[in-house]
Amino acid sequence: MRFYLAPMEGITGYIYRNALYSCYNNIDKYFTPFIMPNRNRCFNSRELKDVLPENNRGMYTVPQILSNNAEDFVKTALELQSMGYEEVNLNLGCPSRTVVTKMRGAGFLGEQKLLEKFLDEIFDTLDLKLSVKTRIGMEDAEEFYELIEIYNKYPMEELIIHPRLQTDYYKNKPNLDVFADALSLSRNRVCYNGDIFTKKDYEAFTARFPQVETVMLGRGMLTDPDLAGHITKGTLPDKEKFREFHNILCTEYEKVMSGDRNVLFKMKELWFYMIHMFPDSAKYAKKIKKAQHLNEYRAAVDALFCDRELRMPGGNEG
Repeated sequence: MRFYLAPMEGITGYIYRNALYSCYNNIDKYFTPFIMPNRNRCFNSRELKDVLPENNRGMYTVPQILSNNAEDFVKTALELQSMGYEEVNLNLGCPSRTVVTKMRGAGFLGEQKLLEKFLDEIFDTLDLKLSVKTRIGMEDAEEFYELIEIYNKYPMEELIIHPRLQTDYYKNKPNLDVFADALSLSRNRVCYNGDIFTKKDYEAFTARFPQVETVMLGRGMLTDPDLAGHITKGTLPDKEKFREFHNILCTEYEKVMSGDRNVLFKMKELWFYMIHMFPDSAKYAKKIKKAQHLNEYRAAVDALFCDRELRMPGGNEG
């Protein structure tokens, strides 16, 4: 099995990816949070810093582009190719209302004629690997059967399917019946994405879909950064490694961000997920959330690591 890191806006930037690579190195492809180009520029300063080759050494990194304009997409992809990237990814999965109302991300799925014209242009123009990350439709799973006919016209590097609708956001369960149909219908290699939080989740998924060779991990990885290791190597939770991972993140964010507030915002966002690795930790989570300065934050985190043991969510110890 091959494992990919899902792109998550504001979270899985180059600092997070480098910490993950340094401490665990269990991921085959690292997808960047989306780049949103326009007619005036390919990248803003944050996006450019995230894809600079010197910030992605050693990792197979795939920049993701969010666009419904073929000219903008091609211009950005060519710029990325000039940096040495071998593959770019098209975001057709973001369910955010602000994205969807501009007919981007999952919002593009509802405009199938325009989507097909867009895909015609980018596949005809570009000479590099193109992958697509998609949902199964906007409001009705039946939409997917028309989408897969469109996708089958293009030689994708792979089709990454998150089998939810745009209107599901991250609620409800992934539609595994539609995913099963996708495996039989797709002419492109298929990667699965959605609700793999634990080793048990992975085993249940592969029991039903033993033919799947690639899985993209998102929120499960944010909770347990060694999730792929637990799955493939049977590794057990390692509190010191987890602490090292945390400390690298915090230190690196301090280097590039001004003021405690910005660093704390980043770290607290991650603790929304990571706290689930520690049993009976509500009072520690509250102290971390309430911290207003880095010294308070570090004291709260130190207390958590000293007083609580690490466990895998779901209680699966290997």
